[in-house]
Amino acid sequence: MTQRNSRTRQSRWSPAWGRDLRRRWAALRAATEEGMTTAEYAVGILAAVAFAGLLLTVVRSDAVRSALTNIVTSALSVSS
Repeated sequence: MTQRNSRTRQSRWSPAWGRDLRRRWAALRAATEEGMTTAEYAVGILAAVAFAGLLLTVVRSDAVRSALTNIVTSALSVSS
């Protein structure tokens, strides 16, 4: 083993290195997860688009269209 390798190994495995590692690990464990990750955003957007498509299909149906027309017509006739 050369002198350089022994110094590298000694500095890499020094007690200070262990304290730093423990401090970093404790900070990671204490950190809370806030917000959504990219995958969660993708799932949320996909669910919103699917719900919007379903809602659009329902609103475009003849039964709902006539019901909405009747509601608007009766609301306008009451105010006159």
